[in-house]
Amino acid sequence: MADLRTRYLGLELQSPLVASASPLTGSLDSLRELEAAGAGAVVLPSLFEEELAEDPGPVGADPQAGQPDHAGYGAGPAAYLSLLEQAKASLSIPVIASLNGTTRGGWVRHAARLEQAGADALELNIYYVSSRPGLSGGEVEGNYLDIVREVRRAIGIPLAVKLSPFFSSLANLAGQLVEAGANGLVLFNRFYQPDIDIEAMEVLPALELSSSVELRLPLRWIAILHRRWGISLAASTGVHTAPDVVKVLLAGADVAMMTSALLHNGPDHLRLVELRLRDWMDRHRYETIDQLRGQLSQRSVPDPAAFERANYIKTLASRTPPSR
Repeated sequence: MADLRTRYLGLELQSPLVASASPLTGSLDSLRELEAAGAGAVVLPSLFEEELAEDPGPVGADPQAGQPDHAGYGAGPAAYLSLLEQAKASLSIPVIASLNGTTRGGWVRHAARLEQAGADALELNIYYVSSRPGLSGGEVEGNYLDIVREVRRAIGIPLAVKLSPFFSSLANLAGQLVEAGANGLVLFNRFYQPDIDIEAMEVLPALELSSSVELRLPLRWIAILHRRWGISLAASTGVHTAPDVVKVLLAGADVAMMTSALLHNGPDHLRLVELRLRDWMDRHRYETIDQLRGQLSQRSVPDPAAFERANYIKTLASRTPPSR
């Protein structure tokens, strides 16, 4: 039987299948179900900067003393710390905390609290939409780097940064984030874009789950960044099936993070994905994840340009016009 063990952020995982931040990872019961179904690690829902003004209470307080066993979005720091402490006491797999924000205010103090509460690692989910014409791309990147540096100084646990794909030179920024103290990159953050109700004349939130088609963007950049700077890489957005997992591992990912697939199918979907991943590895005679990781990264394929401009041209040429 294929050995699915892998390393992510220096942590030993029994499987590359990670349940990423979502409402599903916000309750102790569902976290237990995810572990039982085969998750190698879990990422708790993001604690948002807008919630950080609430006093989270002392770290180490009894998690059962009046605190719920869930911490969905908007639940606040107290419920979040309680869930983290309970998860660490109940689960045997790594528990990764997540912070979502745009400024340095509050991040450092709460990052330290999450470490004290037992988080095995921290994921910084920096969500910033630059709508000011006078703000340069360099200034936006500088804000990211400042946050990572400040948090890195405050904590000793591994630190991952969940990135947007909307940077002019992503490879360069990745290297700077490593210098600033990041141990891993999560590619990519899937932003939910607003919609417009043309009858009510309102701007509305719109939620649509991802599909496997969206895997291609993280797939390309994982292949490009594999074996650069010794950083861990997590694939996020578009991971739904065992073939999706195989693809990101071949590109060079350490783990495959799943959100939409688990929200749609439930925690037991992990069992099916793991079964089919093992089957693929057995049929292709791979005994370990290490043997297949990065086999089709940019540095490993005969034509590295396949991940750059040449692939774009070939894609356009492959589309034949409809016959008349």
